[in-house]
Amino acid sequence: MPAALDTLCGHQVELRPFTKADITPAYLSWLSDPEVVRFSNQRFRTHTAESCAAYLASFHGTPNLFFSILRQGDGRPVGTMTAYVSAPHGTADLGILIGDRGCWGQGIGLDAWQTLMTHLFQHSRLRKITAGTLRPNIGMVRIMERAGMRLEGVRERQEIVDGVPVDALLYARFRPV
Repeated sequence: MPAALDTLCGHQVELRPFTKADITPAYLSWLSDPEVVRFSNQRFRTHTAESCAAYLASFHGTPNLFFSILRQGDGRPVGTMTAYVSAPHGTADLGILIGDRGCWGQGIGLDAWQTLMTHLFQHSRLRKITAGTLRPNIGMVRIMERAGMRLEGVRERQEIVDGVPVDALLYARFRPV
């Protein structure tokens, strides 16, 4: 993985390395919005500027990536993406948060997802990209499936959402040949 990444451009978004300047009241509000984090274990944490700065610092000196998702045109931050890279295994596990609910359902998440996947496959030695979500998170399931990922595992009744056990779905895509 390159030591420093520039901005990655998709059709609707730009992915820019997340910096301390991105820890804004809007970003903190996303992490505190029960609807935004409904299917994420972030819902069990209290987020402060300090905890977010510590999370950002955890990426330094690692092959892992943390991006701010900016809407093209106006450059407004609308979410974040992560890639946890295991170089010895040639894998990366992706995560995404579209925090600006006004951007849901517009294809922004899919564009960000495909932009990062394409970059990782073209500019690294990764052989496989993985991700997971909970079954009721239909938006995330659609992103992964439309990005060419396939379901490779189900952890039945793995987590609790709204008092109900739900399946965790594990998706993957191998490097195109």
